[in-house]
Amino acid sequence: MNMEFRKLTPNLMVKDVSKSAEFYTAILGFTLEMAVRKGTQEVSKSLEDGEGYAYAMVRRGGAFIMLMEKNAFLEDLPLFGECEIGASASFYFDVDDADALFDSLKGKVEISLGPLDTWYGMREFYVKDCDGYVLGFASRIPQD
Repeated sequence: MNMEFRKLTPNLMVKDVSKSAEFYTAILGFTLEMAVRKGTQEVSKSLEDGEGYAYAMVRRGGAFIMLMEKNAFLEDLPLFGECEIGASASFYFDVDDADALFDSLKGKVEISLGPLDTWYGMREFYVKDCDGYVLGFASRIPQD
C-alpha cells in the first residue's frame, strides 16, 4: 500500500496552555487557531485571562503545534503514564532566514545552541520553549 503522509503536527504536554500559547504566539509569531477551556468541548478562537484551558492549537505557515495541559493530555493518551513535561526529541523548523529569526528572538528566549553552519549545508540554532521543549530553526546555506 502506497499511502501519502500529509502533515506532522506535534502534540505537546504542557503545564499551562495559556502560557505556552503566549510563548508561541507573542515570541515565535504563531497565530492561535483554536483553544478549548478545561471541562468543556467549546472551541474558542481566543484565550481569555483567568480562564483555564485544556487544549490549544497554534500555527505559523504550514507548521502546526498542539498544546495540551498535562491532565488533559494524560486523560486522552494514558500510555504516557508518568512521563514528565519536556522531550528527548527536538522539533526542527525549516525557515526562510535562520539568522533573521535568530536576531528577532535574541533576549526573548533561551538560546541553547548556535547559530552555526552544519556540515550538511544548513544554518541553524536551537531554543527552549517555556516547557523545556527544544526547537530548532534552520535555513539552507546559499551555495556560491
